[in-house]
Amino acid sequence: MPSTSVTVGSSVGLHARPAALIAEAAGALGSTVTINGVDASSSLMLMTLGAKHGDTVEVAGEDQSAVDSIAALVEQDLDAG
Repeated sequence: MPSTSVTVGSSVGLHARPAALIAEAAGALGSTVTINGVDASSSLMLMTLGAKHGDTVEVAGEDQSAVDSIAALVEQDLDAG
């Protein structure tokens, strides 16, 4: 199973808005992706991780391109407005 370690880029960590954006993208992939073992398509599960800005998380999945896609989102500051 492909996986990669990435650093959380959002200033608020994997909380509300970033978690929702990641979950929406993961749900649209048609492939299972997890972050630290939880379903990346569930914003609630992502928020329970308590991952903060600068934390390292493991993105894994069935498909390398799906893993890369979600990993790239995790590294961005998705809360920047």
